[in-house]
Amino acid sequence: MIVTGVSVSFIIGTLLLWRTLALIGIVPCVVVVLGLFIIPESPRWLAKQGNQKEFKASLRRLRGKNCDITSEAAEVQDYIETLERLPKAKLFYLFQRRYLSSVTIGVGLMVCQQFGGINGISFYTSSIFESAGFLADIGTIVYAILQVIVTVIGVIFIDRSGRKPLLVISGAGLVLGCLLAGTSFYLKEHGIAPSAVPALTLIGILVYIGAFSAGMGAVPWVVMSEIFPINIKGVGGSCATLVNWFGAWACSYTFNFLMSWSSYGTFILYAAVNALTIVFVIKVVPETKGRTLEQIQAAINAS
Repeated sequence: MIVTGVSVSFIIGTLLLWRTLALIGIVPCVVVVLGLFIIPESPRWLAKQGNQKEFKASLRRLRGKNCDITSEAAEVQDYIETLERLPKAKLFYLFQRRYLSSVTIGVGLMVCQQFGGINGISFYTSSIFESAGFLADIGTIVYAILQVIVTVIGVIFIDRSGRKPLLVISGAGLVLGCLLAGTSFYLKEHGIAPSAVPALTLIGILVYIGAFSAGMGAVPWVVMSEIFPINIKGVGGSCATLVNWFGAWACSYTFNFLMSWSSYGTFILYAAVNALTIVFVIKVVPETKGRTLEQIQAAINAS
């Protein structure tokens, strides 16, 4: 749904001025605000607060009036009781030895996701195509449609092929896409085969976004939700998300500076980061598909 929203914005943005697009962006914001008045509160949060009546009412509303919630309600209660017995999580807990591996994996995947260049390339797609001599609007529309299609394919295969294979394949595609785009700008800068530059740039960017959508876009978030023990899941997830958004800012902020320094060098740099990502995934990230929290923690601690 994220990439669908981004793609719709990309396509609309090729037809409208940015000021008009910004005003249109108010509409979904209003929908969200109004929706907050009708969605139920989280049943787990209500159970944690001890509001048993509201907890069951919220769970029944989510599952349907005729659904038997007895078993799920008991599971939630067991979860809350287990959570209450564990020490209350604080930020400095993330630096304890027993949690260090989980934090390294969660934060490391976010660093790999962002510093591989995704926000710089996606935010400046039009500029990249214009620099390469390709029609920016057409390239942007193709880009937007492709990322939705490939993400749907990723959704289908994430619970079949597993997390690690998708990440490794995605990382390899990111490296290839960066190398193709970097090669196109190298050819342009040195005046070699200028007629091939636009097509090569388009192929490189499409390979890049296709590879990102297939794995590196979604899988780090899935893995992050699975690797943290339940008592630090909130603070650990928040820390990883903070790193993710810092990386998004840093990548988008530095992209133009890097392109001014060296257009092809920028993509070679991103290719190197994505190559390191593959090594990180193979060496550090465990496979979490079909495993319980206890099995995941045992695999992490054994590695």
